[in-house]
Amino acid sequence: MASFARLAGRAVAGAGVLALSPVLGLATLAGMAMVGAEPMVFAVTGLAVFASVSFLGLLLCVPRPRAAWGRWSRAVVILGVEVAVVWHVSVATLQPPAARAPAAPVAGQREWRLPTGSELAYVRLAPKRVTRPDPVVFLHGGPGVADLAASSAFFRDLTADGYQVYVYDQLGAGRSARLPDPRGYGLTRDVADLEAIRQTVGAKRLNLIAHDYGAQLAAAYLAAHPDRVAGAVLASPAWTPQKQDGRLEVAAAFGQDGSPDPRLLAVSTLLRVEPLAAHAFAGDRELDAYLGLVRQGARHPCPAAATTGSGGYAGLIGRAAPGSSPLSSLTEVTAPVLIVKAACDEQSWASAMDYRRALPSATFAYLGGGTYRSEAYLGLVRAFLTGGRVHAYEGDVPPPDYRGPR
Repeated sequence: MASFARLAGRAVAGAGVLALSPVLGLATLAGMAMVGAEPMVFAVTGLAVFASVSFLGLLLCVPRPRAAWGRWSRAVVILGVEVAVVWHVSVATLQPPAARAPAAPVAGQREWRLPTGSELAYVRLAPKRVTRPDPVVFLHGGPGVADLAASSAFFRDLTADGYQVYVYDQLGAGRSARLPDPRGYGLTRDVADLEAIRQTVGAKRLNLIAHDYGAQLAAAYLAAHPDRVAGAVLASPAWTPQKQDGRLEVAAAFGQDGSPDPRLLAVSTLLRVEPLAAHAFAGDRELDAYLGLVRQGARHPCPAAATTGSGGYAGLIGRAAPGSSPLSSLTEVTAPVLIVKAACDEQSWASAMDYRRALPSATFAYLGGGTYRSEAYLGLVRAFLTGGRVHAYEGDVPPPDYRGPR
């Protein structure tokens, strides 16, 4: 009985050490990256620690036989398992996936080279005759999730009302430029870019149509430049504090088959502690594909729209906000604002209520049976921008057909 208890204790201890081996390996990788080691150095050092600890765990799991031939057999088995595991993890960690080709330009694509240093891809949709002095600018969501082709095609109808319409990919997303240092991404930079866009197109004021993270950007811009917004449509709005930013998505560092992916785990760890080292270890194209993988694996209350322009580092790095939440600075905004929630929505109903309280003069509309790519939504936007009638939803709780998070 004592012998069995001793064997069981060794097995439990060995299993614990084996479970600890990837944690210690990732911790070593992160520590070496933080002190400035090169990517190959911190990756190999982390793998060496993982290999050493996992070998100790295997030794604990398999008891030492008394017979000489048994000890030799034990050594061969342990070494064989160790070599196979370490080889698999090393190849998966050090070998980057095949790079995807960059997205081809869309029809009418141009580029802004802004005074902020950002290079942004955009499409300008022009009416036959400009009759509205304040152009429309669409702010996509994510952060880091853009679809220049689909968005420009969808909002083209706004030109029939005499508006110039600008659809652009935010910095680090879609067809726009990436930064060599991921720490440069954030709401502060996006607000500065939007103000530079206003100056570049020569507009005194802008009409903003914003979705998801774009609503955060619009709110921050409203707080910083309230006199430069003619009107704003905030669809599926949410405000995500910095401590709950997109880095939480990186915790889902799993491959398509649901098993832990060593390279994604390494990237996830580096993003949390040393983004510049993460960028040196895994390039922008790899992280763009990674963000797509994370979003495909996430649960969606609604059918997820296909996107062709994910921006990995822009979407997964911490989004530094300009001070406190801009929502606290919006009570004095006089520009007309429309807040829209659809029956099937990715963001919570409570988040929309936060915007509604922050903007007491805003109109709140519920898009029952429609999506943010439907004719019903486009008709709602057109009615709001042109001063038409918009049916307001007066309730504080969602209607029975609402299928998004509360």
